[in-house]
Amino acid sequence: MNLSKVDNVFSQGTFEATESGLDVAIEGDSFFTLREAGDDTTYYTRAGAFRFDEDGFLINPEGYRVQGQQFNPATNALLPGDPSDIHVINSGLIPASPTTAVDLTTNLDAGADVPVVAAFDYTNPDTYNYSTSIQVFDTLGNNHLITTYYRKDAAPNTWDWFYTTQDAAGNPIGDIANGAAGQGQLTFNNDGTLAGPLVPVAVPQIDWANGSDPSDITLAFDTTQFNSNSAVISQNQDGFAAGDLTSVDINEEGIVVASYSNGEQTNIAQLVLAKFQNPGGLLMKGSNMFVANASSGPPRTGLPGPELGKIFTNSLEQSNVDMGTEFVRMITVQRGFQANSKIITTIDELLGELINLKR
Repeated sequence: MNLSKVDNVFSQGTFEATESGLDVAIEGDSFFTLREAGDDTTYYTRAGAFRFDEDGFLINPEGYRVQGQQFNPATNALLPGDPSDIHVINSGLIPASPTTAVDLTTNLDAGADVPVVAAFDYTNPDTYNYSTSIQVFDTLGNNHLITTYYRKDAAPNTWDWFYTTQDAAGNPIGDIANGAAGQGQLTFNNDGTLAGPLVPVAVPQIDWANGSDPSDITLAFDTTQFNSNSAVISQNQDGFAAGDLTSVDINEEGIVVASYSNGEQTNIAQLVLAKFQNPGGLLMKGSNMFVANASSGPPRTGLPGPELGKIFTNSLEQSNVDMGTEFVRMITVQRGFQANSKIITTIDELLGELINLKR
């Protein structure tokens, strides 16, 4: 008895949940794309058990490199061109990014009284109604606090705002430390909303006196004046400190994301999928890998989506064999073999009786 042919069955298999953020499965009939180092041949597989090797390349268990569309680290947009090896180059540290913009969303109490003390003094809480602080970063990744102060003005629906911060030695920075009258005013409509458009205000350049470049920061006040306690609704700033790489995972869009200890995330690449007109015609190369040929037709490659399939993370596709059906077939074959054995035994016994009769 000889094996005549092995057919490829590419029906959807069930998914098994895993603990690895690099395990992925495809819902659909597409394939992941792989290449061997130094070889231009593209291999295709449904097996998504990936990991990183010692050089930072995303590979399958056999060491073939997973292909993806790379991201531009400066713009966080996909780069044009052909897919290439997914490689985490900056695997150790992400550099710091200085703060350039601060957004402050605050409510100021419309029922607050005008401070009795006429001159503002940031060291005297009796000279202002409310203050709040936010952490910002310089070019070296050092953090500093900028504090904004709000003082209700005698004019209706008007507030004066001030700010102060300190350099590395703890010395106050800016004219506010020298008794300046104020940095600006916020005026409100009769319904408590801010009058006029939200215009960011550039504070004077800040020299932190610690070897970093001076900071150019703009403050944007998205402020309301309602008859409720003064409170911070939200604060945002665009800087961050340097951070160590903590993990690399693949998200539900097939994007390889590097996460750092400072809370930042960087998109490395997005997995590329390939789909064939006749996947049954693919040529087997072993280890769940295939190559295209004339029977399969050329692949349609692209990013995960409605056409090429959806990516499931922390999942692996299991065998698409129906074990119940296969067990029934095995039992049927076994029973058939047993029945044939009984027939042979019966015939042998009959022949033996026939020979005994002749004797």
